[in-house]
Amino acid sequence: MSSSRPVLEIRDLSVAYRTPSGDVKAASHVNLSLHKGEVVGLCGESGSGKSTLAYGACRLLRPPAVITGGQVLYSGSRTGTATALDILRAPQRDLRAIRWRDVAIVFQSAMNALNPVLRVRDQILDAMQAHLRLPREEAHEKTAKLLDLVGIPRERLRSYPHELSGGMRQRVMIAMALAADPEVVIMDEPTTALDVVVQRDILAQIVELKEQLGFSVLFITHDMSLLLELADRIAVMYAGQLMELGDSADIKVAPAHPYTQGLLRSFPSLHGARRDLTGIPGSPPDLRDTNPGCPFIPRCEFAVPACAEVDMTLAPVAGSRGIGHVTACPIVTPEMAKVRVPTEGVRS
Repeated sequence: MSSSRPVLEIRDLSVAYRTPSGDVKAASHVNLSLHKGEVVGLCGESGSGKSTLAYGACRLLRPPAVITGGQVLYSGSRTGTATALDILRAPQRDLRAIRWRDVAIVFQSAMNALNPVLRVRDQILDAMQAHLRLPREEAHEKTAKLLDLVGIPRERLRSYPHELSGGMRQRVMIAMALAADPEVVIMDEPTTALDVVVQRDILAQIVELKEQLGFSVLFITHDMSLLLELADRIAVMYAGQLMELGDSADIKVAPAHPYTQGLLRSFPSLHGARRDLTGIPGSPPDLRDTNPGCPFIPRCEFAVPACAEVDMTLAPVAGSRGIGHVTACPIVTPEMAKVRVPTEGVRS
């Protein structure tokens, strides 16, 4: 990946949910970067902290969520300064200017994110007029062109959200996210609850729009097979911490962390010999009561006593071809995987 300064950089970010029984550490010392024109996939089971990380990076979390440490540096071309802007410490005026203009979000549930009493046109115009000073006719034409971009007929501008299919609502959300020409688009499981045909269409559209408009994407999902086809780099998250990070090719061919290996074994390949799906036994840990060492120990087939001493710092994977391929597990190497993970025939 490019050695230039990332357009968005999350540094040592920690987020907790305050509860009467103690803090739930939803994200712990996470470091992640996103370069211009790049697609970074953030993958993990439900409850691993993916959405919390994204919303925390944009300061969209509400109490009882508390950001307990870290920085989120935005270095887009519109900052007007050589220094990066720390979103977590920016005044409200700067924060309002950045959101949707520079960093936009496609929320997880389009039906809940869209206003049920406003037509599609009004909702896209609202996002646009908050940041762009456009004449009325030009704004209306831009709104129509946005629907063209995402493959929705222009007559749907007069529709309400409940009159659209799930796939069309998701496309409207993508059009809204692109309304102010952002440089970074965060997509929080945008294809969840959609059938595989619609998923494929939307993913193809995301790739086409990224190439056409040049924005960067942080794509959040629990579906590893999807990211292997879409993302340039993949970050694997578990119990609020990053387990592994690397180029998609490295994650696909030589996954280093046992959790990553388990995710790759949990979906079938479409070609070649049949194989048993093994999944990952057990459940994610209670984040109110964290123990030293690796949080994956109770579910890991490779766990040894030394795992309780691991400090979870990401370090280069031994023998990996990828320079940026790092893992939090110093015990297991890619060659130690007991079950061959799929390297071909992954769903596209």
